[in-house]
Amino acid sequence: MVENTQITKTISLEDYGIINGKVHYQLSPQELHEETIRLGQGVETSFGALAVNTGNFTGRSPKDRFIVKDEVTKDKVWWGEINIPFDPERFDKLYDKVVAYLGGKEVYARDAFACADGHYRLNIRVVNEYPWSNMFAFNMFLRPGDAELENFKEDWLVINAPGFKADPEVDGTRQENFAILNFSKKIALIGGTGYTGEIKKGIFSALNFILPVYKNTLPMHCSANVGEDGDTAIFFGLSGTGKTTLSADPERKLIGDDEHGWTPDNTIFNFEGGCYAKVINLSEENEPDIYRAIKPGAILENVVLDEKGNVDFENTTITQNTRVSYPIHHIHNIQEPSAGENPKNIFFLTADAFGVLPPISKLTPGQAAYHFISGYTAKVAGTEAGVEEPIPSFSACFGAPFMPLHPTEYAEMLSAKMKAAGVNVWLVNTGWTGGPYGVGSRMKLKYTREMISAALEGKLDNVEYETHEIFGLQMPKSCEGVPSEILNPKNTWQDKESYDKKAKELANFFRKNFSKFETYANEEIMNGAPKE
Repeated sequence: MVENTQITKTISLEDYGIINGKVHYQLSPQELHEETIRLGQGVETSFGALAVNTGNFTGRSPKDRFIVKDEVTKDKVWWGEINIPFDPERFDKLYDKVVAYLGGKEVYARDAFACADGHYRLNIRVVNEYPWSNMFAFNMFLRPGDAELENFKEDWLVINAPGFKADPEVDGTRQENFAILNFSKKIALIGGTGYTGEIKKGIFSALNFILPVYKNTLPMHCSANVGEDGDTAIFFGLSGTGKTTLSADPERKLIGDDEHGWTPDNTIFNFEGGCYAKVINLSEENEPDIYRAIKPGAILENVVLDEKGNVDFENTTITQNTRVSYPIHHIHNIQEPSAGENPKNIFFLTADAFGVLPPISKLTPGQAAYHFISGYTAKVAGTEAGVEEPIPSFSACFGAPFMPLHPTEYAEMLSAKMKAAGVNVWLVNTGWTGGPYGVGSRMKLKYTREMISAALEGKLDNVEYETHEIFGLQMPKSCEGVPSEILNPKNTWQDKESYDKKAKELANFFRKNFSKFETYANEEIMNGAPKE
């Protein structure tokens, strides 16, 4: 049975400019599920979960993400291709057009929280054109109880109108879709796209400004879990590196799978109340927690179904970026509340398709800051037309599209917290070994799990290490449960000269990417770079 709540309160949205709207307030997931089907906007799958198609956009559109440039942001935001400035007057005019568009329509409103730590809590009011978008907000944000709704006052407002199309020449957008943050008015305005990820990433981006600027707290695009002894582990990684899979450990409780804060008091807390996982090639055998979370209350996006409602998880006809959202309590082994203390280990996950980086290596604070700013993984051949060789992919802080400040500001915060907490930082390659993509093979998941477990249990504290000749990384020479010959990647290549050539090629990609950060980076960070 889908979770249901008994909320009879109604609200007016006229203060926001939404006139004569029929407001459905705080509907339960079951009601929103049924509304979606009633409107012909989704179908029920054999899992009992809802399946929807998000339309033209099946992922984020980074070039259509803007931040209003005003007195609050002009001297703080790192402006450029990631943080694109938007004129305040044009924002006001576009906002008026969007709320006028929603006037007279059925709309779905929800009050929710972000940040599991009450000292950092952000009250959010979400107004959606579609019921399934509102159900996504139920899944992904923290859910207030009835008493907490009595005198609810939002800190931030999210207006989400997928059916509204902007006029770029008049409205100042790049094309019909947009996601705009206004820090002065505390509004996230989203239009022209049904991709639900824009809703959660809008609030994540807001927190990535609010927390470091006003709360001395580091926001992180990461997953986190906690062990029986109360030690917290943090996992950074871009899409396809195993962040969600590796943090879902049956021996440890999940704090959250995507967005967290690290406070001055050394607490790690989840921003969200749910998970938003990729489901391409999903199987119960490989990712049982995610698979079993797909049940009534979950929303599958852009998957292909047969006539009986069975999901073909391998089908990429619509997109490679098939997703599921579900409330975190769909996962059995979770930390409640979603916070942990005593961070002891940080893992930077990368899927290195060049086959160069070690399967696990220990980083100095300088190297940690360097690799954090770099945020490296690789695209494999065949994923895009004309791609025949692996392509390096860098995303600063493992989440550049959501970071309003300069990456070095986050990196220096991370470095300071690492030193204060005595955290071990590990670079883990979940990608290729024995050669690059097309020659070598993908690192076995069971070996990666063994290496991470060894690090968590302190089994790598007293083993012998050797230094990578080019990247300067400290590689363990032995790890329980893992063949020793794979721990130094050069040993897995038949042609050692080819390995050296490929390693130098990747090192050059790192240095070229980092060149745009050099003037902001201190000496310690620069010492973390690959050797010439």
